Amino acid sequence: MPASSRFARLIIWFVAVMLLAPGSLVGQDPPLGSVSFPNSGNARAQASFIRGVLLLHSFEYEDAAKEFEAARRADAGFALAYWGDAMTRTHGLWNEQDSTAARSILAQLGPGPEARAAKAPTVREQGYLAAVEALYGPGSKPRRDTLYSRAMSRLVARFPDDDEAKAFYALSLMGLNQGVRSVASYMQAGAIALELLERHPDHPGAAHYVIHAFDDPIHAPLGLRAARAYSHIAPGADHAQHMTTHIFLALGMWPEVVAQNTIASGADSSLWQPGHYTMWLGYGLAQEGRFQVAHKLLVRLHNQLPATATAGRRGYLAILRAHQVISAETWDDSSLAWTIDLSDATVVPKAIDAFTHGYAGLQRGDVPTARRGIYAIHALGGSKPGGYGELPEVPRILVGMLEAGVMRAGGDEAKAIAMLDSLGNLVETLPADFGPPDVVKPVHELLGEWLLAARRPKEAEQAFTRALRLAPGRLRSLQGLGRAAEASNDPEVAEAARRTLDALRTIADPGVVATR
Repeated sequence: MPASSRFARLIIWFVAVMLLAPGSLVGQDPPLGSVSFPNSGNARAQASFIRGVLLLHSFEYEDAAKEFEAARRADAGFALAYWGDAMTRTHGLWNEQDSTAARSILAQLGPGPEARAAKAPTVREQGYLAAVEALYGPGSKPRRDTLYSRAMSRLVARFPDDDEAKAFYALSLMGLNQGVRSVASYMQAGAIALELLERHPDHPGAAHYVIHAFDDPIHAPLGLRAARAYSHIAPGADHAQHMTTHIFLALGMWPEVVAQNTIASGADSSLWQPGHYTMWLGYGLAQEGRFQVAHKLLVRLHNQLPATATAGRRGYLAILRAHQVISAETWDDSSLAWTIDLSDATVVPKAIDAFTHGYAGLQRGDVPTARRGIYAIHALGGSKPGGYGELPEVPRILVGMLEAGVMRAGGDEAKAIAMLDSLGNLVETLPADFGPPDVVKPVHELLGEWLLAARRPKEAEQAFTRALRLAPGRLRSLQGLGRAAEASNDPEVAEAARRTLDALRTIADPGVVATR
């Protein structure tokens, strides 16, 4: 074939690919994956309904609601469009639910459960409606969550070939414990989602729920395949870009954490706000030893925080500051002078902020500042954590660490170390972290540092090993392990720590990555 003909065909092929590519000039929406969800809606409602289900699986709730509303407009009697719209009002893994809005949506389909069920022409669709009726029926939220999960279990049993029912059943299992991880239910959900992903490698819910089920350091290897796939399955969902990093962070894969949260945060960094994605991004940069870039991110987010920012965004800024100061060990960091209003924040961000100021004070030799941190956390009293994944033990652990630090500063090193060791035992009874730790200076990491300073290197090595088991790849724990292993004449462990750190040397700030 003449070169000119080959070139012409290449041009034709390139144009065809560009016209068919996601986000091309023909105006196609970016892909969200694929599902098979047979239903009785009319032809005009199908595209919106299926897109709504895809968005629902990726927790893009606002956009999903718009699609289900469009499906309802296209077919006013389409029962599953109302089901989907109501489902966007429950965010089970985040322990959020707007039952009032959901009931209002269902009421537009019919005045009561029986009237609404009559609008569903098949037994299967009636099963979906029955489940959502349980979710938003009478009773407390925990009870309704349980009844909903049981209804989805019955739907799966009656229609064993309905993989959408299985996907939503898996999600319901992880929502049973009001935002707190239950290993048993998460493992059951993960097994279901893994089976679905095997059969449907382009299913966003299957990949997403595998990641959620296994995003702790022990089980994360089971979710690595899903993590590598999910961002490609659903490039049109920001949450899919971030969600992959639940596995990457649990495995200490910092370049992947940084890359994916950069994408999830948006192409225009001038629009970034403190939030879930940018907080994970900052933490990832810190664990790469890129403290200067991480600090610039922190300052940018502070400067771009609007005066009307929500309590949640202000809380994220305070937590990101905590990770930056403690990871970089900049005890006089300029950001500590910022006043971040946390008066209406939940308990854990307040405790983290008080701890950060107190701990930085300890490192400067400023015991009165540490005591103020202790008083501030105690002043929170019996307030219950209210945010997603917040544990009531976190303030207790943080204040205990400060109290041990003050004790050590006063000369009672042995008692302080014993107190910290006891807190470490408490930490190991808690559900595993699934992101940047709320105990922003991990207890075992601090214990290792104190033991090393006390010339107890073998015990320090054990403490750093425990720290890395709970937070793989954490920079300061790796450095401490290397130093402790060298001091205790354990060359194999020291060399293993150095090899891991060597991977960061080319990207970390000069002089940061060192074992000595």
